[in-house]
Amino acid sequence: MEQPAAPPDNTGSEEMQRSFRLFSKGFLVAMLVFVSLISFFVLVKLILIDENEAFDREIYSLIEPHTNETTSRIMVIYSWIGGTRFMLPANILLICYCLFIRKDRWQSIKLGVIALSSVCVMHLLKLVFNRSRPLVPLLDPAYGLSFPSGHAMTSVTFFGLFIYLTAKHVRNIFLKILLIVLLFSFIVIIGYSRVYLRVHYPSDVLAGYCMGTIWLVLCLWLLKRIETRK
Repeated sequence: MEQPAAPPDNTGSEEMQRSFRLFSKGFLVAMLVFVSLISFFVLVKLILIDENEAFDREIYSLIEPHTNETTSRIMVIYSWIGGTRFMLPANILLICYCLFIRKDRWQSIKLGVIALSSVCVMHLLKLVFNRSRPLVPLLDPAYGLSFPSGHAMTSVTFFGLFIYLTAKHVRNIFLKILLIVLLFSFIVIIGYSRVYLRVHYPSDVLAGYCMGTIWLVLCLWLLKRIETRK
């Protein structure tokens, strides 16, 4: 009696597809970091070394006709969300949630490391580049140094981490896209609010985005290496 044919072995094909997806993701992440690094150095060269402020002035001139009382109130709220008064308790609450409710000590360590290290790097970069704030803020003045924008950098590391976790763990495609768009919009509007309120130059915000992206990817990569060795 003739034996039924064995089902085809797709193990090799599935392994190749998995390897290709991993390579594609790794390549895209590497390109993102490379573009961010190049952009950061271009901003440093153009703005701080060559002292060419044409880019900043052009962006300010585009925003100025759109300033009004209602928009200013909205921008103040977003600026507050990107500041220490929101970010510090938000990070502490997240760490406590992971540590005491989810009982995930490693996740709480990752959150703490990324949050604390990004703030330290941001302050170090501000001291290195020593750029003063814009002289004429729209409402209230901000204090401290200007380049790169701390609001932009910490919003990338904070909301960017949520984008990473959403992309990794949320299965529903519609919900995943919705959450990623929402989180990304917070990053964009927080940065825009700092320029709108004239407490940062546009180049400060772009530099903060670049360095926040680099630092978040670096932290996730290093923590992943540590995790796989445990």
